[in-house]
Amino acid sequence: MLKFSSSSTAVVNSKKAIAECLENALVDEENTDCDLVVIYATVGHNLNDILGEAHKIAPSAQIVGCTCSGIIGKEGPNEAMRCLAIMTIKGRKDEYSVAIKDNITGQNSYEVGAQLAKDLKSKNSNVNMIHFLASGIDIAADKALEGIESVFGRDVPIFGATSSDNMKAMNSFQFVGDQIFEKAALAIGFADPTLEVITQASHGFAIMEMPFEVTRSESNRVYELNGKPAWECLTENLGLPETAQLEDTIPIGALAEELPKNLHEEYGNTHILRVIAKKGTDGSIYMPVECPKGTKLHFTKRDEDLIFDGLDQMVGQIVEKCNGRKPVAVFHADCVARGRGMLNRVLKDEIVARMQYPLCNDEDVPWLGMYGLGEFARLGGRDQFHNYTTALYVIVKCNE
Repeated sequence: MLKFSSSSTAVVNSKKAIAECLENALVDEENTDCDLVVIYATVGHNLNDILGEAHKIAPSAQIVGCTCSGIIGKEGPNEAMRCLAIMTIKGRKDEYSVAIKDNITGQNSYEVGAQLAKDLKSKNSNVNMIHFLASGIDIAADKALEGIESVFGRDVPIFGATSSDNMKAMNSFQFVGDQIFEKAALAIGFADPTLEVITQASHGFAIMEMPFEVTRSESNRVYELNGKPAWECLTENLGLPETAQLEDTIPIGALAEELPKNLHEEYGNTHILRVIAKKGTDGSIYMPVECPKGTKLHFTKRDEDLIFDGLDQMVGQIVEKCNGRKPVAVFHADCVARGRGMLNRVLKDEIVARMQYPLCNDEDVPWLGMYGLGEFARLGGRDQFHNYTTALYVIVKCNE
């Protein structure tokens, strides 16, 4: 069975940071070598130093991961310019595999997702859950999921996040081995038949009326809203100058699509949120999913009571599904807007505590989380892409 360990740090020196994490994660082991290391690192870190030092300390390990806006470990959340979190994994070679494809964009997300899945399946046909990390700047995440499902079917859970930078939405990075990519899609396939993953997401934003309608678009790129240039229409309705930067709209400019009614109770909300991932120089906006002409998009507003109520509901549902089983490991993705982007109106430490205590009961459970641009979690029995959520991926032993 796969064995997980985790650690996080705010040590500024990149080599020392990864060394400390590996030593702390594997403190009970005979040495710091392992089989797989998953790394989340903020963009202030030197990725080459991290990867080089990780290979020295754990020479047998495959090193994979991505950049983010902050990390969440069992030690708590951290959004320093240089912070780092890892999950180490030990197991047989037939219990996991890794694949990566470069240059994923909104236009080719389905094709890249399908090829990524084919590569992963060719390495291990027994994959029963997929940790998916992809570029968050320009991707049609829903089509990427469809591409992966075209190979693995809809029963294999896909969980993870889209990588991010320091809220500038300029570039983000993914890495495998000693290679660093800017617009890649990375998949880690777990193939341990004794384990399963429980995934769920929650946002807690209230929906406002007066929806926008997409009047011209191509894949995930929206050119017009209500017959006007998209960025002009958006900023005008937010009361911002057209010269505003993308980060000025986060999270006040969160947009939402209505969900089918049969998903409202499970999700704890009537709508699923969409964050604008990039502003085009021509006044267009890049959405994180395909946004065809006729799509209705609603403005939303942050509601602290809904955020906490939705979080408690989600954690309660996950605990119920665990049915007394202690988590083997927890992967976690939070939208950057639920961290620093919340303008500190929501206490990040309290949010994390309200997740970790019910699931871990003060026990030492490996935990790896990030603040990214979007989250992958199941909803209504399907893999879905979410924005502005807390998403938890709890790995437990299968029911006998």
